[in-house]
Parts: sequence; C-alpha cells; structure tokens
Amino acid sequence: MLKTPDHQVAGHEAGLGKLGPLIDNSGRFYKPLQGSNRGSEEVAFYESFSSNVNIPDSIRKFFPVYYGTEIVKASTGSDHPHMVLQDLTSAHVNPSVMDIKIGSRTWGPKASEAYIAKCLKKDRESTSIPLGFRISGLQVYIDDDSGFYKPHRSYIRKTGPDDVRLLLRKFVSSNPSSAEMETGRGPDCSLASLVYGGPNGILAQLLELKAWFEDQTIYHFYACSFLFMFEKGLALKGAWSKTAVKLIDFAHVTDGNGVIDHNFLGGLSSLIKFISDILAETNDFSGTNGHVEL
Repeated sequence: MLKTPDHQVAGHEAGLGKLGPLIDNSGRFYKPLQGSNRGSEEVAFYESFSSNVNIPDSIRKFFPVYYGTEIVKASTGSDHPHMVLQDLTSAHVNPSVMDIKIGSRTWGPKASEAYIAKCLKKDRESTSIPLGFRISGLQVYIDDDSGFYKPHRSYIRKTGPDDVRLLLRKFVSSNPSSAEMETGRGPDCSLASLVYGGPNGILAQLLELKAWFEDQTIYHFYACSFLFMFEKGLALKGAWSKTAVKLIDFAHVTDGNGVIDHNFLGGLSSLIKFISDILAETNDFSGTNGHVEL
C-alpha cells in the first residue's frame, strides 16, 4: 500500500490529480519519472552511478540506494513508471529535515533557452547566485504538543542571505518558531554542537564530500540538493541523533568530461562556511578560531 510521504519539505507533492512521490511501509520511496526526458536522465544517472567502480564506498553512503524502476499506481490514480529509491526518513520518528539546492547555476549545458530563462529567474530571485545555494524547504521538530516548525514555501522562496543564516540557526534550535523580539536573542542554537559539530556531524560529512568534489571529474551535479536530517529526541538524550547528509535529485546531472564541478563545489564551500560560522558563534566548534579551510 503506497501513501504520500510524511516528511517531504520541498519538490512536487502528491495530491488529488497531482503527480508526486509515494512511500511504502518497507522503507522505499517511489519517485515518478518526470517528462521532458528528466525521468529517463535521472534513471540513467542512478544506473551509471550504481555500476561505476570509481565511486568510493565512503561516497556512496551519501546517495540514496537505487532499486530500479517499477510501474505502480501513481498519486493521480493511473499507472506510471517510478524510480524505486531508499526512503531516507523511514528510520526516523520525528525527523528535522532541510532541503538545500546547491550551485549558483541550476541548469545543465543542454538546457533549452526557455528552461534557462526559467531557472535564471529563480536563481536571481533567491540566494543561489549570491551564495551558491538556496534553502528549498525545512521542518524542525519541536515537541509532541507543538509538532513541527515548518515555514511556508512562499516565505522560503523570498529568503535572502540573512534569512538563510537565520534558518540554518533555527534548524538546530530548541525554539525554532521564536522571533528575536520575543526572546531577546532569537534561536538558541542549542543543538548546534550535536548536529552540525562533532566527528559525525553535518559539517564533518560536508567536508568529506568536499574532499571528493575537489578531485572528482566524473559528473557535474546541476540542480541537486542536500537533505539534512536528524532526530531531536535522540540528540536531547545525548544519543546518536541519526544526523545524516544525503544528496538527492539527479535529473540534470551531466558527464564531467575530466573537469572539476566548480559550480557544485563553490556552493558546497559556501554552505560549509555558513555552518562553521554558526558553530563558531555558539562556541561549539573546536576548529581554529571557528574557521574551516575552504
């Protein structure tokens, strides 16, 4: 029995007559193949990536497991081909999740003029061009009574650099819905050291990926996103909070042709700087003056 995902924060949502992703109860995620060759291009990437012996196992862990394709009854009620992937939030109870699109340019070299114009408009109106990344959506678990802090997509689309910094702070705060005027100090970042910091935190994982992107010339990842996840309840107990970084959305990946993916690498480096600065501000980062070599 397929159902709509409980913890989707960005992208196309399934609904009445609307094509969108579905999940089952066994930990699998069904992503409908998109039109205009996007679906077939994403399938081609997963099949190439899965069989490429040059991808280190240490890097594969950052990508969803690919199980192939299957025709299933879609959210529209009709049969439709889907990619079957790992449901990344299935191991979580109340996951805090953030979706971040990477790169100052979000279209591939073979894109049509109309598609380039559409993407360029979004990139200019968001932080993609000035920062090299933009937040596409997030939810932060507060408690059983309050549920999740989940800002509306209309707000997310209008965020500037200061808003991005604020949302990255809210993501690791116990009071994400509090405004600065209410508390006198804004989000408390009380979970920063547990989620962003430490040997298995988000920053360490991003740095591991950055080291690979500084060398890899196999692929260029246009319009891909990072998915950040953690379990607040576990973090508060001092246990491993299931903090994870995953890469998703590969409809516009192209061959690297022996050239480093500077578009993705630049956005990744910018994101690393933002997170390391938050750790430095909260005195939770043990690096040299809170800075990370970019």
